[in-house]
Amino acid sequence: MSLNVKPTGSNADSGAAGASTGERGLLLPLVALGTALVLVTYVTPMATVPATAADLGAGAVARAWILSSMSVGLAAALLASGVLGDTFGRRRVYVAGLAALALGAVLCAVAQESLLFVAARVLEGAGGAAILACGLALLAHHFPPGPERVHATSVWGASVGLGIASGAVLAAALDVGTGWRETYAVTAVLAAVLLAATVRAMPESRAASARSIDVPGLVLLVAAMTLLVSALTQGRNGIDTPTVVLAVLAVLGFAAFVLVESRVGTPLLDPTLLGNRRFRGATMGSLVLGLGIIGMSSFVPTVAQLGLGTSLWVASLLVVPWAGTSVVTSMLVRRLPHPLEGPFPVALLLVGVAVGQACGYGLAADSSPWRLVVPMAVSGIATGVLNAVLGREAVASVPPDRAAMGSGANNTSRYLGAAIGITLFVTVATHTGGGVVDGWNTAVLVSTALTLLGAAAIAAAGLRGRS
Repeated sequence: MSLNVKPTGSNADSGAAGASTGERGLLLPLVALGTALVLVTYVTPMATVPATAADLGAGAVARAWILSSMSVGLAAALLASGVLGDTFGRRRVYVAGLAALALGAVLCAVAQESLLFVAARVLEGAGGAAILACGLALLAHHFPPGPERVHATSVWGASVGLGIASGAVLAAALDVGTGWRETYAVTAVLAAVLLAATVRAMPESRAASARSIDVPGLVLLVAAMTLLVSALTQGRNGIDTPTVVLAVLAVLGFAAFVLVESRVGTPLLDPTLLGNRRFRGATMGSLVLGLGIIGMSSFVPTVAQLGLGTSLWVASLLVVPWAGTSVVTSMLVRRLPHPLEGPFPVALLLVGVAVGQACGYGLAADSSPWRLVVPMAVSGIATGVLNAVLGREAVASVPPDRAAMGSGANNTSRYLGAAIGITLFVTVATHTGGGVVDGWNTAVLVSTALTLLGAAAIAAAGLRGRS
């Protein structure tokens, strides 16, 4: 596949002609709200896992799955959702994702045992994957490159932070009754309302020239990603036989996927994209963002409650400065006089994230919980800009008729990085030092170092390849 494809609006993609001015005007808020709802769903267990685990009778291993099961669905389905959206229609796949998210939330709200709850969270992740991959691709299709695209991706990036902040507040505000079922019930209602509006008002788009679906590659990729994230989740409480088996099967799955992709005419991910430094920079940037700050921020409610003795309200609200500042800076990207394009701005912004992470070091058992506001707010500044830049780069670095694939690949990197980052941070924080606070300080150093190493790798990779 050549990268010399005319931008959105040409005959490289289909659907724009059929979108009315009213439909286009509603598209951005619909996609932004859908994206925010995915993030609301994603962060819900971070604060409610103690109550959820106690109600479901979940042990240590089940608690890890409660926290990470949505990551399994996201990582497994993001790239697949993008490919399916480009081929069969991005609106169609997006709507299916909203329906899956709503159904998963209902099942979570009524679950009486851990197995059903975890399966429902995986379903929510698969639905969220369709929303993230196809939502960003719809924006890329209907908003041409230039100021309009910058505005749309800035709003999309802000919706990521808005969803995280709203999820934290919602979890604390609904600390009534069971302390967790009510949150999923509200999420189900919101998804149903948004689904009704989306069916009526969202325009369709798809690739003008449909490609055959690489079914064996698709199945192998979904299986390998599922097994990898499952191995990471299972290994949070120590390396045991199931962890090793899952890891070996994941490696075999990826090896089989690479073999199959080298032999098919229409691979899921065009190998020529790996030579594009903008694609590499965006994909690696999302991976490092998940590996570093997302892994660190996910542990903030835990260290606040278990290490500093704060309430659920305070522990939940400590994530808001990170999400809130990211919303503001995402929206400000559209006002910058120069576009932030290519791998070098991504690397520089990751250094800014690392500076914020480093501010979290030095926590003590008698520290005020508000001490955590500083690292969250400082890292949130650069995270917000990154959310907008990575969203734009994800679709700008691929042919317009494969925008959903580019979005899926980028978000796959983010949530795979998050799965690894959360696992690593939890493992280091709970198995080093004399307690959770000492472990936090060690984990912060490790997480910060990984972000800096990632920034250096992106900058080095930016020196090679074409634009």
